[in-house]
Amino acid sequence: MFTIKITDLARQLNAKLLGDNNIIIHGITSIYNTKKHYITFLANNKLRFLLSNCKASAIIIDKSNVSFCKITSLVVDNPYLAYVLFAKKLYNIIHNNIIDNAKEKDVTLGKNVNISNNVVIEKNVKLGNNVFIGSNCFIGKNVNIKDNTKLFNNVTIHYDTIIGSNCVIQSGTVIGSDGFGYIKDKKKWLKVPHLGKVIIKNYVEIGSCTTIDRGTLDDTIISDGVIIDNQCQIAHNVTIGKYTAIAGGVIIAGSSHIGNNCLIGGATVINGHIHICDKVTITGMSMVIRSIKKSGVYSSGIPVQQNNKWRKTTVLTMNINKINERIKIIEKNISK
Repeated sequence: MFTIKITDLARQLNAKLLGDNNIIIHGITSIYNTKKHYITFLANNKLRFLLSNCKASAIIIDKSNVSFCKITSLVVDNPYLAYVLFAKKLYNIIHNNIIDNAKEKDVTLGKNVNISNNVVIEKNVKLGNNVFIGSNCFIGKNVNIKDNTKLFNNVTIHYDTIIGSNCVIQSGTVIGSDGFGYIKDKKKWLKVPHLGKVIIKNYVEIGSCTTIDRGTLDDTIISDGVIIDNQCQIAHNVTIGKYTAIAGGVIIAGSSHIGNNCLIGGATVINGHIHICDKVTITGMSMVIRSIKKSGVYSSGIPVQQNNKWRKTTVLTMNINKINERIKIIEKNISK
C-alpha cells in the first residue's frame, strides 16, 4: 500500500501545512468521494459546500478557502496543479508495478475458460466461468472479467477494469485507457494522471473500435444492459444508466451522466459535465451543450438538402441578426 507523510507531501508540493503533521496519506480522492487516510483537493469554489461533509484526512486548498476547512490543509497557489503533481507520482508507481509484473501469470481461471492465441494476461487477473478471450487480446493487471463474457480478437483491457457477466466486447475496442485530461502549466501541457477505473456491469454489449476511458479519481461506469455501437468515445468519469442504447460514432465528453433507458442517435456529441435524465431520445448528429431534465425526444442536427438550397439557408442564418433588427424596427413603427 502506498503511504506518504503529510509533512513530506507538503514539502514536495511546496505547500504550507495547517493542522496535524502526523497524518499518513494512502492516496487521493475527488471532493465528491472522500475517505479517511486520503487527501482531496478543492479547485472550484462552487464546490465549497462539500467541505462540511468532507471525510478526508487532509485537503489541498488555496488561501481563500482556509477559513472554511476544519481538517488538515495543504495551502498552495494552485490546488488543481498540486493535485496533478501528486497524482502523477501515484500514477508512475502503478505503471512501474505493471511493467515489473508483466510476465507473471498469477491468474484465477473459472471453469471452461477459452483463451485463444497470442493473448497477454498480466498479474492478478480473474476470469469467471465460460469466459472467452479472442486472439491477440491484452488483459492488464487486476482485471476482473465475470461469467459468460466474451472478448473478440484484438481487445485491450487496461489494469483494474471490472467487467460483469454475460457481456460481449467486439474486436478493436479499448477499455480503461487514460482520458484526455491536461492542465496548462505556463507554456506546456501537463498530463493529468487517471487513477480511477472502468466498471462495466452485466449484459453490456460494446461494438468494435470503441474506447472507454478510465476515471481520473472516480470511476467510469457502464450500467446493466447498456448497448454501445462501433467507434464511440466514452470519456473519463462518464456514467451511463441501465438499458441505454448508443449508436455508432457518438462522443460523450468527461463527467457526463446519461440516465436509464435513453436512446442516443449516431454521431451525436455530448458536452462535458452534462446530465441527461431517464428516457431521453436524442436523434442523430445532435449537439448536446446543456443538461436535459425532462424526458422526451431532442434534436439539433441539420438534415441534408440540395446544395443551392443549403447555400441560401446559410446566407440567411449568417444575416439573422440584421434581419432581427429590421423586424424590431418594423414592429416598433407598427405599434406607433
